[in-house]
Amino acid sequence: MQNSKKSRLSCFKAYDVRGRVPDELNEDLAFKIGQAFATFLNARRVLVGYDIRLSSKDLVSALSQGLTTCGVEVLDIGLCGTEEVYYATGALDADGGIMVTASHNPAEYNGMKFVRREARPISSDTGLVEIQKMVLDDSFVKGTASGSIHNQENIRGRYVEHILSYIDLDSLQPIRAVVNAGNGCAGPVIDLLEKRLPITLIKLQHEPDGSFPHGVPNPLLPGNRENTARAVIQEKADIGIAWDGDFDRCFLFDERGAFVEGYYLVGLLAQSMLRGRSKPQKIIHDPRLIWNTREIVSREGHVPVMTRTGHAFIKDRMRAVDALYGGEMSGHHYFRDFNYCDSGMIPWLLVWQLMSRTKMTLSEMLAEPMKRFPVSGEINRVVDDPDLVLARIENLYSDTPCEKDFTDGLSISCNTYRFNVRKSNTEPLLRLNVESRGDHALMEAKTEELLQLIEG
Repeated sequence: MQNSKKSRLSCFKAYDVRGRVPDELNEDLAFKIGQAFATFLNARRVLVGYDIRLSSKDLVSALSQGLTTCGVEVLDIGLCGTEEVYYATGALDADGGIMVTASHNPAEYNGMKFVRREARPISSDTGLVEIQKMVLDDSFVKGTASGSIHNQENIRGRYVEHILSYIDLDSLQPIRAVVNAGNGCAGPVIDLLEKRLPITLIKLQHEPDGSFPHGVPNPLLPGNRENTARAVIQEKADIGIAWDGDFDRCFLFDERGAFVEGYYLVGLLAQSMLRGRSKPQKIIHDPRLIWNTREIVSREGHVPVMTRTGHAFIKDRMRAVDALYGGEMSGHHYFRDFNYCDSGMIPWLLVWQLMSRTKMTLSEMLAEPMKRFPVSGEINRVVDDPDLVLARIENLYSDTPCEKDFTDGLSISCNTYRFNVRKSNTEPLLRLNVESRGDHALMEAKTEELLQLIEG
């Protein structure tokens, strides 16, 4: 293999494999990744699935062939979302699982996400470096007999039943919902859920289509929200829901078409998951924006726990403290009974159930937390030396009574406002989030002040 003399492969990232097809990721490499994954886990049963990208079928075929040369029984669940791989890896008692996806990356990209038994993530800290080395060195353990490939697409029915187990179907009030799959993988699952729920759906970009005729599905980009927001208003819908390509993230719009900031959704989901639980539970949140989440969790007698941003950190911490739920403002929501993994389907069902029980619209449920804790939203700035800027900000606050925290970047908490500044893992960026206690003008002033510091 022409890459064998390199010390690393460009498609191997901190948490997954991701690169342009075919120059950074191709079928030859997928075949060897399959061999390396089987060798690393000493696996006998490995589950595979793939998203709608045009290169996904060929990559998963080569990956599966690599696995079978090591004697692995491959369980192929077909076209699916990443969370279906998480679910099925546990449900089918597999030694590991691989999802072929590049999520919200451009159409010419593809990639792979890896888990071991019980859907525990494999990242650079927990095996991805070793798998890369095996690929580079061609150091694989071949099986004494060839493995086999079995179609397991019928697992989706069990997955849907599990998703529905998070809600009380009898408590749901009928609603109209705009659903935008972005031509990703969510459509087929939505169709199955529709048959079981008192819901009228207005479907946008519903059919899976790897050519991405409406652009790459990434609702975090403001330009990708307009279609959903407009349809909610035109159709007089109660809620709008949009997903990224592999639907491990969902994004909500209220009945007025307003995009729901992910931070406030973490609070709603914590409230929903904690309802009726007398025994204290732990709820995980990231350090970017925290006050609303911590207040909701604490006033119910439960325990908020802060950990670093990123799925591997959150999943590890959730397992360590046996947390009920964990949420990131970026749209990832994790559930203990879902192998401590993230789901893009469970959150909107829980929010609908909360709307039904409180007899409130989504905007009404959000009005109070948005007033009490106004936020800047995440603001990114390119800087030449992120560490120098962080040091400058820390020094500026060295003589203040504000609290400092370094869980993820730099967090400064003062009496009336708080902010977090952290580095991007992959780009020369600083990411800023600011919140205040009920003072929108103060939040905006501090945001402007910090941006001037960051921009130099």
